[in-house]
Amino acid sequence: MPHTIIEPFRIKSVEPIRWTSRAQREELLRAAHYNLFLLPADDVLIDLLTDSGTGAMSTHQWAAVMEGDESYAGSRSFERFSGSVRDIFGYKHVIPTHQGRAAERILFGITCKKGDVVPNNTHFDTTRANVEFVAAEAVDCVIPEGRDPRCNHPFKGNMDVGALEQLIARVGRERVPLVMLTVTNNSGGGQPVSMENVRQVSAVCKKHKIPLYFDACRFAENSYFIKVREKGYESKHPKQIAQEMFSYGDGCTMSAKKDGMANIGGFLCTNDDLLAQQEKDLLILTEGYPTYGGLAGRDLEAIAVGLQEALEEDYLRYRIASTAYLGNHIAAQGVPIVQPPGGHAIYLDASAFLPQIPPAQFPAVALATELYLEGGIRSVEIGSLMFGKAAKMELVRLAIPRRVYTQSHVDYVVEIILEVWKKRESIRGLKLLYEASFLRHFTARLEPVA
Repeated sequence: MPHTIIEPFRIKSVEPIRWTSRAQREELLRAAHYNLFLLPADDVLIDLLTDSGTGAMSTHQWAAVMEGDESYAGSRSFERFSGSVRDIFGYKHVIPTHQGRAAERILFGITCKKGDVVPNNTHFDTTRANVEFVAAEAVDCVIPEGRDPRCNHPFKGNMDVGALEQLIARVGRERVPLVMLTVTNNSGGGQPVSMENVRQVSAVCKKHKIPLYFDACRFAENSYFIKVREKGYESKHPKQIAQEMFSYGDGCTMSAKKDGMANIGGFLCTNDDLLAQQEKDLLILTEGYPTYGGLAGRDLEAIAVGLQEALEEDYLRYRIASTAYLGNHIAAQGVPIVQPPGGHAIYLDASAFLPQIPPAQFPAVALATELYLEGGIRSVEIGSLMFGKAAKMELVRLAIPRRVYTQSHVDYVVEIILEVWKKRESIRGLKLLYEASFLRHFTARLEPVA
């Protein structure tokens, strides 16, 4: 068998990218207040800020777009969309939203109140913010191995079932409106959750009569990791694995901008009739009618096709292998990363990369800005700026957009990271000049420390 990773698709349309000089990037970074979110996208060469909505759609998706029914209510596009979602997820009620955080806002806005506690393996930024916005508490219960970047555990995204039991006993079942599992565990390094762990968490929830919800953004990647790493699933198709995984839960939130393979969209699912009606009522107030939920019919069509394409084995094999290629190449040269490589991204361990910079000076932001200065690569900090005191690690995420970059692009990223690794001792930290009350990393302004 050949060992070369090839893209399981042909390229039929190309988008030019623009080169900038280091002097230009220095000026651009100053103008953006050292926050990569504030950079113009045209001034980024390789954009690994996120894999959310940044992928390339297939010919089948573009063909489906032309079938979009833009009827305000009861469109046939919604029927195809909801049918595709039910085929995989199996939940009774499918409620479209314009993206994942809208589903989170509706779910937590209805189920949570002040003083409630929401356990998760690890909350991502918008999930935590939407929990805290309603004055509830977001608690991370990932296994200890998930907090150690160097630990090479096959399912570092697993929830600590013992810690979950202890939390419920400590705060009381009445304060826990739901439990969430994020698959894959984005904040913890894109690490998967095993089927056995899903079953165990589900059993705890059933014992205490607490609903179990999935943050399902990268469900297809998680399903593939189960296939290749968990005994008993080797011969199962990723779709069968996904169907089993969701059968242990009561609902989910989903950003279709990830494993929905679309540029916009999301949904909220539940088996609870009363809750679904409350969610639809709130949806109408802020998103739109329940058969479009803030999306065009063409978006619903693209998601319906994309969800199925995300589960194709050839695609997933390439996706996981190409991400690992990046991680393994830089790790072989001593660059500290979260091990093992995740599904959608490689996470640099900024604390180990830049030990001279304390958390208060945002080592991961410093590393991310240096990658941009060196080679025009945009990444994102997942650490003290994003999560404040809740941060357990200082990471830089290099998220790979789906079906966008080729192997030579990845090789370029490897070269730039290794160049920054050589000069790591000269990199300095940053200080915060401005922060918003919620999700401060999106709009923060910083400057280098003296």
